[in-house]
Amino acid sequence: MELAVLGAGSWGTALSMVLADNGHTVRLWGQRKEQIAEINEKRTNEKYLPGISLPEGIVGYSSLGDALNGMETVVLAVPTKAIRDVLRKVRACIQTPITIVSVSKGIEPDTHKRISEVIEEEMGPLLTDVVILSGPSHAEEVSLRHPTTVTVSAKNMEAAERIQDLFMNPHYFRVYTNPDLIGVEIGGALKNIIALAAGITDGLGYGDNAKAALMTRGLAEIARLGCALGANPLTFSGLTGIGDLIVTCTSVHSRNWRAGNMLGKGKPLAEVLENMGMVVEGVRTTKAAYQLAKKLGVKMPITEVLYDVLFNGKDPKEGADSLMARVKTHEMEDLVNILGK
Repeated sequence: MELAVLGAGSWGTALSMVLADNGHTVRLWGQRKEQIAEINEKRTNEKYLPGISLPEGIVGYSSLGDALNGMETVVLAVPTKAIRDVLRKVRACIQTPITIVSVSKGIEPDTHKRISEVIEEEMGPLLTDVVILSGPSHAEEVSLRHPTTVTVSAKNMEAAERIQDLFMNPHYFRVYTNPDLIGVEIGGALKNIIALAAGITDGLGYGDNAKAALMTRGLAEIARLGCALGANPLTFSGLTGIGDLIVTCTSVHSRNWRAGNMLGKGKPLAEVLENMGMVVEGVRTTKAAYQLAKKLGVKMPITEVLYDVLFNGKDPKEGADSLMARVKTHEMEDLVNILGK
């Protein structure tokens, strides 16, 4: 097939490599003409994937209209804050409905919509299906063709299976399907919050015990909010739950962990975001999850403390201390409440 991938950052480029390795032709769209020229002339994308040679099946495009011309399947790999703007430009370029594969992770602040809901809202009748691809998958390792497993989900599982076939590579990229669209999206989005918090504990020098506790209780928070929205609790024990949580909270490739680590070492948020040079999705998602939890009456103490650190100037150490001093409770309370429903 010939497909368009919108977003020439690290993840969009790495997924383009998977598709090209599978024999597909990829139109990789980016807004910076010099970056697209580098992709086409040098077969590299040094800013995002240094040292990686790109397959010949990837062709760079700086014109969105040209990239979308004749396409039936489009991979959306732009930061969540840019999705609405890009979709409106996509809508202006096409005449027939397309299938969109979203590989971004987040929740929109204020509207509290998941990415699939934003896509449906913006595309309307010009959307055939929306498929979510998510899971523990650093672009740096995918570009090196290291073994990786992800999950695809959609309301229409036939569409999810078609995308599974497109991306499945027998050597290094395995794709599962999961019908729980809400759980897959919520797990992929909220793990970035916990990764930020894990980076903070590491920056404070608190060690493995603290991080293990944070990840475990963080997973409980993810499941609590996800189930309140209608997710299947079993999803959070899978790739887009605990799998994505592990890789994002423990790897130096994780931009959310790196950002949290700098915060834990005392750097202000504005400086951290400037130094990162790439979008830290967990910051925006923390705001959205905080708002949504308040709206639904869901307890999310880690998210609440992180919100105060990010947006209200709370000292990270004071935040960690406040979590330790919470009123005592039963560890299985969440499980009992979830299963009781």
